[in-house]
Amino acid sequence: MVEEVIPDSLMKQIRKLAERERVTVEQFISSAAAEKAAAWMTVEYLRVRAARGSRESFDRALTRVSDTEPEEDDRL
Repeated sequence: MVEEVIPDSLMKQIRKLAERERVTVEQFISSAAAEKAAAWMTVEYLRVRAARGSRESFDRALTRVSDTEPEEDDRL
């Protein structure tokens, strides 16, 4: 079972959080694993996209942006 491989101190925190959120420990761990998997998949997706990009493409895209002042409510 998962609880056998999770350190006691972490398992104690998980139990408290699961109770606070009114979910089972299994639901909490499953949700946490799904979030972590999604984060890793996002990082991989961004790596693949970054590898396809180039400075030249970026510069070309910037030439299509108009050189105008931002709206008053859009200024820093």
